[in-house]
Amino acid sequence: MFESIRLDWRSLVRLGLLAGVIAFSLCTIGMVETFNERELISGVFTVGHVLLFAVPAGVGYLCAKDSSKSKRIAVLASGFIVGLFSALPLIVLVLLVRAIDLRELGLVNMSPALGDLLTFNLGGVVGSLVLMALTGVLGLAGSAVHVMPDRIRRPLMNGVLGTLGVGLFSDIVIALLRNLFGRGAVRLLFAAGSLKPGVGIGLFIILAGVTALWEARGERFRGGLASMVPIPGRHLRLVGPVLGILVVLILPLLLGTYLSEVADVVGLYILMGAGLNIVVGLAGLLDLGYVAFYAIGAYTMAVLTSQTELGYGLSFWTALPLTVLAAVLAGFILGVPVLRMRGDYLAIVTLGFGEITRILALSDFLKPLFGGAQGIQKIPNISIAGVEFVKPEHLYYFILAGCLLAFFISSRLRDSRLGRQWMAMREDEDVAEAMGINLVKTKLLAFAIGAGFAGLAGAIFAPKLSAIFPHSFNLIVSINVLCLIIVGGMGSLPGVVVGALILVGMPELLREFTEYRLLLYGVLLIVMMIVRPEGFWPSEVRKRELRAGSEEPSPAGGGNPVEPT
Repeated sequence: MFESIRLDWRSLVRLGLLAGVIAFSLCTIGMVETFNERELISGVFTVGHVLLFAVPAGVGYLCAKDSSKSKRIAVLASGFIVGLFSALPLIVLVLLVRAIDLRELGLVNMSPALGDLLTFNLGGVVGSLVLMALTGVLGLAGSAVHVMPDRIRRPLMNGVLGTLGVGLFSDIVIALLRNLFGRGAVRLLFAAGSLKPGVGIGLFIILAGVTALWEARGERFRGGLASMVPIPGRHLRLVGPVLGILVVLILPLLLGTYLSEVADVVGLYILMGAGLNIVVGLAGLLDLGYVAFYAIGAYTMAVLTSQTELGYGLSFWTALPLTVLAAVLAGFILGVPVLRMRGDYLAIVTLGFGEITRILALSDFLKPLFGGAQGIQKIPNISIAGVEFVKPEHLYYFILAGCLLAFFISSRLRDSRLGRQWMAMREDEDVAEAMGINLVKTKLLAFAIGAGFAGLAGAIFAPKLSAIFPHSFNLIVSINVLCLIIVGGMGSLPGVVVGALILVGMPELLREFTEYRLLLYGVLLIVMMIVRPEGFWPSEVRKRELRAGSEEPSPAGGGNPVEPT
């Protein structure tokens, strides 16, 4: 039966046990039990279940992908076998926690409650058999996802992912429902912050049905709509962006105070990401000290506007151009000594620049200027015509205006002569210089313009908090901004937004899992570099560079393109 499968029995067993060891590790570090406290479907399904069961399903999918040229029944059987063997390490874990109190040995997460979770409170023998059968079915489901046709796969995947997404980000959905329809709608659909079982099933059916209907009749619907609406095709394409802009404008009215605060934080990182996208994504200059310009912008705004003895008492709008100018000047100062540095050497120098900036702000030597560890306080709020803007819902629009300005400037620069010079320098500095590009001017402009965007973000950040401290400008800020560019897609402005939502917005919404934030960061970066190195929303140029020569024609039946090795 398995003669046509490229993976032999030994490989199947090895792959299944590897998946089981991964799930075993997630259990021993406490992730499964911690995530199990967050319910997606009330009383039925939790985030811990997703984390635990995603392992055999994912390995089953990978097994089917590696065996894509085998017969369909053989591929499904291989996924089932891999899923079965992935349960063995978990069964060993159940036996251990039931036989020995491992917490006395320092393994604090190895509790009897974990054993009950893995066996679904059915007892050791029955629960282990159920677990093994379930992981086998999940491995089978993962392989089935790969071999089934698109018209079936897409509705199922959209239904599952959409339902899990609504359950995971129920806080946003609940806030929207409460503001639009009142608390009655929330009580009708949710119980204790999670979807009711019937609502979850109904949502899955609706999402899967709408997707299937769109797959079958989407083209006919678009054609009928175009004939009914007397709008030229080029104008009809603008309907989606216009609706998106309207949603963005009214978003604070729907989200409420807390979620608007989260949106403000995401917006600041988008603003910084737009600047670093010029330095790293377009010019190819690896800057690990980008937080320095953010700090310079914030401290300049604080010194110019603070009502304490450290400040000059200027208004926000008077200090804003001076703040951006200070950040641009700092970009030039950093750029001059690193003109001939590349790669790792440039990264180390910029890293040192960022740490020097933070330590100087923290030092007692400059305490009369920057307040030392006590920072600078009594920074006035942003005001227009005497009206102060304090609430996150109001600051949202200032941050949005800054992001739109940064995106407009970035898009114009990207398509300009200077943008093409940056991209040529990113590919090969020697060839770019041989073609007549002035590397000194080009690098300095990249550092200065990118620093200006960070300075603008810092200028908004200071009045947002009304006080700033050196500890707000650690290296992790630079790492976060760099990571969101990589995950979203280097050189891509939409990718900056996607990366900020994933790496900044999601952790803010899921604060109960903050203990594992950096671990999930690392896993996401590893997966992205292996599976999709160009990012979630890459620029067309970057996508062609990384995918050139790695894509093959799709096989008959609509198979997926081969990933780069």
